[in-house]
Amino acid sequence: MAADKEPRLGDVAERAGVSVATVSRVLNNRGYLSAATRSRVMAAIDEVGYQPNEVARSLLTRRTGTVGLILPSVATPFYGEVAVHVEDALAGHGLRPLLCNSYGRADRERDLLKSLVGHRVDGIISGAHNDQLAEYATLRRPVVTIDRELADHIPNVRADNEEGGRLATRLLLDRGARRPALLTSRSHERNLRERGYRRVLGEAGLEPVIVAVDFNLPEPERTAAIMAALDSVADVMDAVFCTDDLLAATALEWAHRHGRSVPQDLRVVGFDGTATMRRVLPGLTTIQQPLADICATAVRLLVEQIGAEPPADPTPVPAIELPVRVVEGRTA
Repeated sequence: MAADKEPRLGDVAERAGVSVATVSRVLNNRGYLSAATRSRVMAAIDEVGYQPNEVARSLLTRRTGTVGLILPSVATPFYGEVAVHVEDALAGHGLRPLLCNSYGRADRERDLLKSLVGHRVDGIISGAHNDQLAEYATLRRPVVTIDRELADHIPNVRADNEEGGRLATRLLLDRGARRPALLTSRSHERNLRERGYRRVLGEAGLEPVIVAVDFNLPEPERTAAIMAALDSVADVMDAVFCTDDLLAATALEWAHRHGRSVPQDLRVVGFDGTATMRRVLPGLTTIQQPLADICATAVRLLVEQIGAEPPADPTPVPAIELPVRVVEGRTA
């Protein structure tokens, strides 16, 4: 074989002393073949440097071995770690991710969905946080979401957000706070962390203090908006539960700028507990999500869908909630 010639199936077959059909069966894991034959073919593949034609294989198997992963932005610690854990879990099933950042834009997410379908991905995992998109309801691909409600028949894997909100708020009250504020990205009835916060305050007979700053605001506008939001409740709050650790980091900076000692003058609890934020703010008290387990569960559910016939009439499925835990620090 010439040095500049790309190896072909026939080259592998000749080196292994088998037929081209046998090489194809080994590559596609079809039919019975002895272990010795498989080993001989695989050795020949390595020796001649043959690279399987994935496009041709996908036409044959109707699988591309790829999964679309749509996230707001992997520039944030939380979604960056989601991407890492999802990729690791997919690799265990012989799958690869096609990573897409929606940047909080519904129009961009729609374009990404069209592109992923056009690339014939085997399934989609979505963690983007745009409002519900009608396109998902008619998508002819297996779909699983991470911490996102799309439709009642689409599996949603998430942390126990309401319990996390309850734990954070209860901790602040137990440490002496009487007017804990909630700093969140969006205040609404589906915000389960807010629901846990309201539940504990209601049981204690306390009024909620809630401020919201859109997660998708670009910097430095978002930091300025968080500072202004905290300024607006500065006279009534003695603690703050932040529904993500980036908000908590900004709350700590706000306290520093205003001469408030943490935790003596202002107690702060975050949410997420990613490895990145634990390194940057090792003293932050936070509610930690089991990210690796969440991602592994989402991938498992997607793989089960990929390997099954789609139901004629999709039925509602309950969200899968995994337990959170309090990570003690020095801010509460």
